[in-house]
Amino acid sequence: MDNAVLPSTFFLTLLLMIGLFFFIRASVKDRTQRVRLISEQPEDLLLPQLKQYFAQRAYQVTHIDGEQNQVTLEGFVKPSLPLAVFLAALAATGMLCLALVLAILLPEWTSILMGLVLLSPAAGLFYWQKAGRVEQVSFKVEETTPAGQSAISVTAHRDELAELCRGLNLKQVEE
Repeated sequence: MDNAVLPSTFFLTLLLMIGLFFFIRASVKDRTQRVRLISEQPEDLLLPQLKQYFAQRAYQVTHIDGEQNQVTLEGFVKPSLPLAVFLAALAATGMLCLALVLAILLPEWTSILMGLVLLSPAAGLFYWQKAGRVEQVSFKVEETTPAGQSAISVTAHRDELAELCRGLNLKQVEE
């Protein structure tokens, strides 16, 4: 092979490994957001639905602030087994590519370099340990419009917010 091809291939593979590292690390990043939601229902009908929804999702009330009309809930979010396996497979593929490029550059180390692939389950283990955590959700009923609509502010993980909007037919208000 051409001498210029090997260093450039190694450099590109190294850049891909850096991207893979940050992708795996981002899989456990906190994605808490605060949004304002509108419901077509009045407050007295919306609050029991919110309570039932969060109870079904295994959240428990930890704090109620009557003055600010705010409720804080906590629930354990389980890590996803398919995502852990996917991250481990991505890591295995990335490590195999790096090992192959290094084996071409350093042929006497080939058998040792192929052992890099054995490090790939660490990516799934990293995700599994960090993704399983207690999440907090807080919501505050802000106002009721003359048309009978209720506005609530919710602070939660973005996936939980999407499920809440779908489950209770809520619409997000752009702020």
